[in-house]
Amino acid sequence: MLTSDYKLISEQLQPIMRKVGLFIKKELGKVSKEQIEVKGRNSLVSYVDKAAEEMLVSDLSKIIDGAGFITEEGTVEQENSDTQWIIDPLDGTNNFLHGIPHFAVSVGLSINSKVVVGQVLEVNLEELFTASKGNGAFLNDRAINVSKTNDLSDALVGTGFPYQIDDVAPLIRTLGHFMRHGRGVRRMGAAALDLAYVACGRFDAYYETTLSPWDVAGGAILIEEAGGMITDFSAEEDYIFGEQLIASNGLFHRELIEIIKKNFRI
Repeated sequence: MLTSDYKLISEQLQPIMRKVGLFIKKELGKVSKEQIEVKGRNSLVSYVDKAAEEMLVSDLSKIIDGAGFITEEGTVEQENSDTQWIIDPLDGTNNFLHGIPHFAVSVGLSINSKVVVGQVLEVNLEELFTASKGNGAFLNDRAINVSKTNDLSDALVGTGFPYQIDDVAPLIRTLGHFMRHGRGVRRMGAAALDLAYVACGRFDAYYETTLSPWDVAGGAILIEEAGGMITDFSAEEDYIFGEQLIASNGLFHRELIEIIKKNFRI
């Protein structure tokens, strides 16, 4: 495919994202306790997640014939394919269920294991972050770029906490470092939005571990197309399926890697 093909797919995806976002927004505050399922410790799901995913799968199937799917809620058979849609229908489910207005729809298109189109929709503010390979990154059609902060001491850093983890010590050590040596740390509860915030310069950096592909795919290409850098904890490119991720404006990325490797004892 050419960059013009990726741009066209991105344009076709946008109204789908907004339709699903509108559905989710209308359901805010309507989910009863009886309609919430527990997938694992601190990991919840409701009919809203599942219905949103089904809507996405149905509409995305019409864009690219034969594309496979990797989805969080498993409403469609997970297919191995060179071309795959990677979907998080409601990133920040805990926020949504508690009435905290910070959650998103996230979709990435992967071709030969490389994400070439990605979009993240912040549902409440109706902020649609879009990117496609070679075409730049945008927020509601306005071009965005990563920040120009060049010193970690001036950096606002985003992070997230795993739902299930036995050893919290590496998290505490790393968090403590950034609390002492940075401008501040934020834990917002929606990984896709954390990546979008790095892409548009609201965050200077973001790191997290124990991630799934659907947490990352929609936002990863935003970072790249906005001029930033994204790697796993070992400075490699296995951040979609490798569970660990560091994203930044690129100006102190090596320093971030060394700090995280030291505190996680990698």
